[in-house]
Amino acid sequence: MITPNILYIHSHDTGRYIQPYGYAVPTPSLQKLAEQGVLFRQAFTSGSTCSPSRAGLLTGTAPHTCGMLGLAHRGWRLHDYSWHILHTLRQQGYYSVLCGIQHIACPKAASPEEIGYDRILLGIDVRDNRCVADKASAFLREKHEQPFFLAVGFFDTHREFPEQPGPLDDERYARPPAPLPDTPRNRRDMARFITSARRYDESVGHVLKTLDECGLADNTLVICTTDHGIAFPHMKCNLTDHGIGVMLVMRGPGGFSGGKVIDALVSQIDIYPTICDLTGAEKSERLQGKSILPLVNGSKEKTNDEIFSEVTFHACYEPMRCIRTDRWKYIRRFHPRPQPFLPNCDDGLSKSEWLDAGWREREENAPEQLYDLLFDPNERCNLAGRPETVEIQQELSASLLDWMKRTNDPLQKGEPDLPEHLLNNPIDGLSPREMPLNREGNPV
Repeated sequence: MITPNILYIHSHDTGRYIQPYGYAVPTPSLQKLAEQGVLFRQAFTSGSTCSPSRAGLLTGTAPHTCGMLGLAHRGWRLHDYSWHILHTLRQQGYYSVLCGIQHIACPKAASPEEIGYDRILLGIDVRDNRCVADKASAFLREKHEQPFFLAVGFFDTHREFPEQPGPLDDERYARPPAPLPDTPRNRRDMARFITSARRYDESVGHVLKTLDECGLADNTLVICTTDHGIAFPHMKCNLTDHGIGVMLVMRGPGGFSGGKVIDALVSQIDIYPTICDLTGAEKSERLQGKSILPLVNGSKEKTNDEIFSEVTFHACYEPMRCIRTDRWKYIRRFHPRPQPFLPNCDDGLSKSEWLDAGWREREENAPEQLYDLLFDPNERCNLAGRPETVEIQQELSASLLDWMKRTNDPLQKGEPDLPEHLLNNPIDGLSPREMPLNREGNPV
């Protein structure tokens, strides 16, 4: 076993829209990291909203298992902050440091200190990427008497994007993401995202350069990922691959080198047990993921036959769960509303484009959805209820319900219990910025 330093770098709302995944989004620092490390092409979040995703990764459990059913700043929190991986690593002699965004605790419910970090370099609301990168780099230059777990959270590529695309990001030549039509407004929206991604990449590059200069790179496991899909309609806060597909690049000791590209299904909840295997840390029985070391060292071609993901609350209540295999995606929605839940889509040019065309009235949310990802990778042709796919649908539905039972999902018994300080928007609203309600349904 080894005791590498661990550098966990995470962004907001990036999905896989970076250069190493083949998109026209120039991110040279992330490209270099991929070429030196391991790129996971089929990595998925356990929840396609911000706090649930991070909670799943850092506890190694489904968001509903650890209690993070919604956003930390809207009242949700972990059942037990000792489930955070830093407490397991502390038993192995690690020193834990937080720099920048963390988004699994909020001052109204729990402080960053309550998570358990030994040291906090910056508060949870810092949105200045360069400031975060500078603080993280300054820590790396210090003398280290013990291995460290350093969590570096960047705000980009969250909305709002830069008001104007950068000089290298001409909106005339931008391509909107797959679910959206190629229109001037959508091209401009995407160009602004690309500018945000460039800014994020520069900050990551600054941290990684410092890691090299300090001679720490060879003994540091770098984990670079994001929470969920990009903040465009039908992406973030959805359970299609546009919402749950995430970048995941890892570099460091233990075989995470050489520019490997892995196509096997992995979930972010697999990262916790992977770190345990790498460091010799004891695995808790509550962990629900599987170590990906066998994929990295080539002893196995796959470790997961399926992965699961979820949404319960974002700005408003929109309960749904999914199971994904190599070929099939099955989504089960637990609310009867057929129209879009618009507060769960961030405001922006692309959202306005659809609203102007009547998106609010569209009935697009079937209770059950089944997609053949081989022939329908954009998940637009719902095969649920068709005679030729009924057996597949029944099998996936049964597997999903079995997972919900095994992981103690509160949706089995109806709506979950609400936190005391819940902030929740009405489902028929238009924007997450509208006045929220408390758990009694009164304006806050």
